[in-house]
Amino acid sequence: MPARSGIRPGSERTDERGPAGRAATAGAIHRAGERSPLQALKLNDRLGRWARQVKRDGITLWFAGKHPATPWPAKTLGVLVVAYALSPIDLIPDFIPVLGYLDDIVLLPILIWLTVRMLPPQVLADCRDQADAWLMTQGSRPTSRWGAALVVLIWIALGGLLWISVVRPWL
Repeated sequence: MPARSGIRPGSERTDERGPAGRAATAGAIHRAGERSPLQALKLNDRLGRWARQVKRDGITLWFAGKHPATPWPAKTLGVLVVAYALSPIDLIPDFIPVLGYLDDIVLLPILIWLTVRMLPPQVLADCRDQADAWLMTQGSRPTSRWGAALVVLIWIALGGLLWISVVRPWL
C-alpha cells in the first residue's frame, strides 16, 4: 500500500507553471541568513541613492557657505568639509589599503551629515535647490584648489610634527 501523503484523494494540486516555473520558485527559497538577488538589488539601490544624496549634500554645503543666512558655526565647518570633499587630494591617499577609502566612506559622510543638521531649514532647502540645479546643468561636482591647498598644509603640519617628535630627539 502506498504511503499516505496527507492529501485527500481528488484534492491534489497541479503545478501549471512547468519545470521553469518550479525551478524559479525553488531558486527563490534561500537558507536563513542568505540574501536573495532581489534583496541585494534593493541594497544596491539604497546605497546608490545614499551616495547620490551625500554628493548632493556636499554641493549643498558649498552653496550654504555662500548663503548669508547660514550661521557661522555651520559656515565654518561647512567650508572645511567642502574644501576637503572637493579637493582633488585626499588626506589619506586611496592607495593605502582599507584606510585610503575610510575617509571617503565614513568620515566625509558623517561630517556632511553633521553640517547639514546645523543648517536652518530654509537655508537647507534653498541650497539643496541650487545643488540640484548645479547637478542638472554641470553634471559633476566642482573642484576646490583651496581644499587641495588645505590638505597639503595638513600634510606639511603632520610631517613637521613627526619630525619634531621622532627625528629631532635623535639628532
